[in-house]
Amino acid sequence: MDHRKSLREHIDALRAIGEIQEIDVEVDWNLEIGAIIRRAYERRVAAPLFNRIQGIEPGFRVLGAPAGVSRVNGLARIALSLGLPATAGARQLVEALAAAHDKPPVPPRRVSDGPCKENKWLGPAVDLERFPAPLIHDGDGGRYLNTWGTLVVRTPDGQWTNWSITRIMLTGKNTMTGLVLPQQHLGMIYSQWKALGRAMPFALAIGTEPAIPFVSAMPLPDRVNEADFVGAYLGEPVEVVDCETVDLQVPATSEIVVEGTVSIDQTVREGPIGEYSGYLHAGRAGPQPVFHVTAVTYRDQPILPVVASGEPIEENHTCWGLAISAQLLWELRRRGFPVSGCFCPLETAAHWLVVTVDQSYRGQAVAERLCRELADIVFHCRAGVLIPQVVLLGDDVDVGNFEEVAWAIATRCHPERGRLLFPDEAILPLVGYLTLEEQKKRRAAKVVCHGLPLDDLPSEQLPRRASFRHGVPPALQEKVLQNWRRYGFGDG
Repeated sequence: MDHRKSLREHIDALRAIGEIQEIDVEVDWNLEIGAIIRRAYERRVAAPLFNRIQGIEPGFRVLGAPAGVSRVNGLARIALSLGLPATAGARQLVEALAAAHDKPPVPPRRVSDGPCKENKWLGPAVDLERFPAPLIHDGDGGRYLNTWGTLVVRTPDGQWTNWSITRIMLTGKNTMTGLVLPQQHLGMIYSQWKALGRAMPFALAIGTEPAIPFVSAMPLPDRVNEADFVGAYLGEPVEVVDCETVDLQVPATSEIVVEGTVSIDQTVREGPIGEYSGYLHAGRAGPQPVFHVTAVTYRDQPILPVVASGEPIEENHTCWGLAISAQLLWELRRRGFPVSGCFCPLETAAHWLVVTVDQSYRGQAVAERLCRELADIVFHCRAGVLIPQVVLLGDDVDVGNFEEVAWAIATRCHPERGRLLFPDEAILPLVGYLTLEEQKKRRAAKVVCHGLPLDDLPSEQLPRRASFRHGVPPALQEKVLQNWRRYGFGDG
């Protein structure tokens, strides 16, 4: 495990493999930065690092697409974030995150000072509008300071500290608002403070060491401290430093730290914003709590990471999708389901979960039993609330290869006997196709499709895959691979 302890160390590692594109041309925070990031996602090019931003003081920078997918290096930005080799594939990434559940928690280590303290704005000196928070999409409700940072809150009894990612929009020089959903951990902790009649202290750590966003996005069980889980994953504690005005700690190498309290009685209109489903819904703007900022600290020449959420593939699909996959893999194994692979295909905007089992499972009765077991586990755990559609396949299919997954669904999932509908399940209201009534109720139909053989045939009578990997004798495969360059194909 290669533990990179700051965003800057991570950027250096990405630069070394060609995954950073420095942009010295002056750009505008008003839509231009967002447009460039969206184009970078869609072209799958290097992450843009903007060094000059119109109307923003010199040295304040923006990193776009921090965990995007690369046409050249695949999942390298994600793999290096998690301390794995740049060549690591989807399945290896999911397994690594899931395995941290079986390791003892490693609490963070408090230190007296850190790079995030190099500059301080306290009280009246706070001016959030000095940061290059962009208006990302045409139609967004405002400039979003946070799309990739970690929000730190703690229960009033001090027993549970939650790290999570939530979008946060500027509303003034010292006020913000963010999405606080009651069914998520942030909302649960907020409700405890509200019940006491006290504003909730918060700290927003932006530009942390690169593994932190992936754990902040994980739907871990209630009362699990993400900081301890990150330490377990990395095999050593994260260094944290005390905030200036609230009793919370943040990662010491954070680029920017914003701290203060969340009001329990003041709200302001938040949103809309282009969302992970790939759409911007004008009707999804609504009242959210006001965040009153009491202090800001930041590094010299701070770097603001920005996610331009929208159509796949962006960080909601790489980070959030990967985190959901890892959590559900652990849940399925814990409950004794015979899972061999588990992944939210990046191209599906975290709307699908693909699960594989051994190819020996076949027959209509067996398939239906597995589908019902799968639904009972996935749809009724916290991570599964986020997933509206599950696909069950044999493990000859690589869950991390979307071309294989799409082919298998098209050719193996029977339109009638290969689908089980579950009509009234809890669901995240941000799912792309929900009606207004379903969004309000937070309940809708979900489905499990399967591509397991419907007939209980002997293995030799089942159809064989007609592909190089499955349909060519191993000795001939090896010969072709050894002679590939001699055939004139180069390294392809």
